[in-house]
Amino acid sequence: MTSNKLSTSLSLAGATMAAVLAPIVAFAQEAAPAAAEAAPAAAAAAAPVMDKGDTAFMFLCTILVLFMLMPGLGLFYGGLVRAKNMLSVLMQCTVAGAVVMLAWVIYGYSFAFGGSESPFWGGTAKLFLSGVTKDTTAATFSAGVVIPEYIFVMFQMTFAAITPALIVGAFAERIKFSAAILFCLLWATFVYFPIAHMVWDAKGLIFGWGALDFAGGTVVHINAGVAGLIGCMMVGKRTGYGKDMMAPHSMTLTLVGAAMLWVGWFGFNAGSNLEASGGAMLATVNTFIATAAAIVSWSLVETFTRGKASALGAASGMIAGLVAITPAAGLVGPMGGIVMGLLVSPICYFFVSVIKNKFGYDDTADVFGVHGVGGLFGALATGIFTSSSLGGVGYVEGVTMGAQFMTQVYAVLVTLVWCGIGSLVLYKVVDLIVGLRVPVEAEREGLDLSSHGEAAYHN
Repeated sequence: MTSNKLSTSLSLAGATMAAVLAPIVAFAQEAAPAAAEAAPAAAAAAAPVMDKGDTAFMFLCTILVLFMLMPGLGLFYGGLVRAKNMLSVLMQCTVAGAVVMLAWVIYGYSFAFGGSESPFWGGTAKLFLSGVTKDTTAATFSAGVVIPEYIFVMFQMTFAAITPALIVGAFAERIKFSAAILFCLLWATFVYFPIAHMVWDAKGLIFGWGALDFAGGTVVHINAGVAGLIGCMMVGKRTGYGKDMMAPHSMTLTLVGAAMLWVGWFGFNAGSNLEASGGAMLATVNTFIATAAAIVSWSLVETFTRGKASALGAASGMIAGLVAITPAAGLVGPMGGIVMGLLVSPICYFFVSVIKNKFGYDDTADVFGVHGVGGLFGALATGIFTSSSLGGVGYVEGVTMGAQFMTQVYAVLVTLVWCGIGSLVLYKVVDLIVGLRVPVEAEREGLDLSSHGEAAYHN
């Protein structure tokens, strides 16, 4: 009897358990495919999302870099030349920048950031901005943080536009307008775009070495400085150089232009962080104080050597400080930035006042002495002051100061060789096609009238 009761009780318990579990099992069977279907949706939801704040920040930085080109650079160079050549410099900067902007969206962006596996160029996958839409994104330096690809295209476009325009200052007052524009276009194509890929693209040769260039010490300033030096020698000295008065016609305009460049440079350096974060603010504070230190340093050097500090010296120191901190802006600490600013001015001053006169080349706006030399110093100093022991953000794990410095040296050497050979060839090509230099009569009349049929000033 007891056995029958136990059997009956177990049967009832089993039936009850089955009844209770049946809905749960059924729910689990139904939920499994639902969960499988939900997985891609969850993954999509977890995908990086464009941040509106970062997008707005990058838009502002892009406009600031454009402000550097026009009116900043145009006025800075314009004040340094004689009054009869003011408009010619403005036109060369403006039109060269516009032409390179068009080249950038047609093929330059693809050549620099087209996704190629090549260490030297980006390929053709993004010709005419193929595949770039309002929904495509570009990565930043933070995992999971992206910005619209269009803003990355535009930001890099302003860099590509201003870099060839920097070269204009080296051969100002005697080059043909057509030669200047053609050279800038060819130079951007065969020198700037490949170097930008090598330094800033993840597949680039110099990037792969681990070289540090936060905002363009090699890509922009060494590049432009070397091209300027070769250009001023190949075009030749201005007629009457060393005999006629060739002082800047308006230091007021030059200082105004330099100040505009300083303001725009905040977009140049902070924007290279690609997001509004602490890294951008580090770049900003360094852009402030390295520049201030360089102005003070240049003024002191002039006081000791000439007995007087000049407005031209203050403007030159300003640009030298901005150039030097460019590759290091988001990498070195504020004290490192000050030291770099203090050191770059005496070095650049030596080149523009001693070396230039010693070798006799006519670099009208000291493009090589300030941009080339300042960029070279900045690129090498970045390898030192990035050290965490000196207040910088530190190196990649396992990299020593000596190793990083040598990597910077290799990056500088590649840039010098690529730009030097490329520029030399391109000047020859342009000379064969349109000729580099205006006739002596046109030069004496002034390029404003002889090349553009108008004058900046009317007496």
